[in-house]
Amino acid sequence: MTSAKRDSMQNSATPDDLANVLEHTFASLGQLSKDFRMALRSREVGNIIHNANGVATVSGLPKVGYEELIRFRDGLLGIAFNIDEDEVGVVLLGDYWKLKAGDEVQRSGRVMDVPVGDALLGRVINPLGEPLDNAGPINTESRLAIERPATPIMDRAPVTTPLQTGIKVIDALIPVGRGQRELILGDRQTGKTALAIDTIVNQRGKNVLCVYCAIGQRGASVAKVIATLRQHDAMKYTVVVVAEGSSPPGLSYIAPYAATSIAEAFMEAGRDVLIVYDDLTQHARAYRELSLLLKRPPGREAFPGDIFYLHSRLLERATHLNDEHGGGSLTALPIIETEAQDISAYIPTNLISITDGQIYLSPSFFELGTLPAVDVGRSVSRVGGKAQRKAYRAVASNLKLTYAQFEELENFSRFGARVDTASQKIIDHGQRVRMSLKQAECSPVSVEEQILLLLAVKEGLFDAISLDLMPKAETYLLNTAKDIPQEIRDNIESVKGISDDDDNQTLLNLAKAALERFISAETKTSPKPENNEETG
Repeated sequence: MTSAKRDSMQNSATPDDLANVLEHTFASLGQLSKDFRMALRSREVGNIIHNANGVATVSGLPKVGYEELIRFRDGLLGIAFNIDEDEVGVVLLGDYWKLKAGDEVQRSGRVMDVPVGDALLGRVINPLGEPLDNAGPINTESRLAIERPATPIMDRAPVTTPLQTGIKVIDALIPVGRGQRELILGDRQTGKTALAIDTIVNQRGKNVLCVYCAIGQRGASVAKVIATLRQHDAMKYTVVVVAEGSSPPGLSYIAPYAATSIAEAFMEAGRDVLIVYDDLTQHARAYRELSLLLKRPPGREAFPGDIFYLHSRLLERATHLNDEHGGGSLTALPIIETEAQDISAYIPTNLISITDGQIYLSPSFFELGTLPAVDVGRSVSRVGGKAQRKAYRAVASNLKLTYAQFEELENFSRFGARVDTASQKIIDHGQRVRMSLKQAECSPVSVEEQILLLLAVKEGLFDAISLDLMPKAETYLLNTAKDIPQEIRDNIESVKGISDDDDNQTLLNLAKAALERFISAETKTSPKPENNEETG
């Protein structure tokens, strides 16, 4: 628009037009002033009295609620933990060293919550829901409180569907069902985390979502776990919640609750979820530290008296919902660390009584190279065969008893005592059983492969093969599992199992054909003592 045209338009505006515009504007302002009502909103503001080691003492918040979020400067959050008449003990969830006595605090009016939803899959977050993987912000539509009541009993269904771990010794002898709580315990460096990560890796393609919660772990250890999950393409169905050992104890305390709320959101949407707590020993220590700093009375092993309730209300949230509530499930694999194989310590006994079974990893087995180092005698699944495929019960029903008898005879024979022929046969068979249950890390075995292997072990097909040839023979046998007819595969996956004689004989013939070359090689190369004694 040229300046001449603009000047002509301005000159064309009459004083009456300007007066009308001004009159309408003032009328609108007058109406707004009449409708405006000043609303007063009260806000409780307090001050920090004392701050040290992740705990702050605050005054001036008379109406604060238990576990309510408290806001500090620079966006730092805390949770009201001790509510006394004149002061409040607050657990801080961030860089507490930035605060000082006298700083202003205020109530938030809400409890601690965490974002939930599919946007979290494949992401690494802290217990506050903030991303740690430099992959951009997380956009979710809903949030859930980290402390939630457990599912009522009437809304639950029995645990009947197996959760395949891909680990032979567990799927065969200590089965885990969807909705179960199975404890993993053992001394340091015995493979507890590896066992849980193998289970997560095995869920690929099985429509099971996973949540891995690292509590008080070293950053390098967590990075290794994430790298393993990415290497096996498991991050796309996994959420990783991290509270490192260098984090404030408040973050370690809320980490498992935040992870459980994330998993519960998936479960309530009708999906099957697996959650791993690694580990609850560090969680208990973080809670003990906070409790002692808040001057709560210590009890056994300096833990506060409510440490049992701390873990029971967490693990009680793992369940299998009935069909009316979506039919989803939440399976929990809590991990704890024992000291000097003492499973009768305070925290281990608490969690053994809370969970539905335990998988104990023996340091002696680990030192001998029997990996995974599962001590079958001390491990148990209280759900048991109810959550195990019928095909497993057909081929591994007496395997645990056979293995226990072998271990007892093996220990007896180590004293140098001579054993009879029958006992020696049991020992030889047990050694093959132990070799067949060995498994490398991150190498899950499918259901069909396990059934074929266990059937061969049950029928003693490995007994004529030397221990040196066992790994090669087992590998060759597992590779032949692809030749199992589709009809038998369907029976293995179904409730029918392989009880039919024809199915059983087909699998047996397949195993015999695969192992024939190793049996023949052993027969040709091994000496025959009976003939030598006769000729001598």
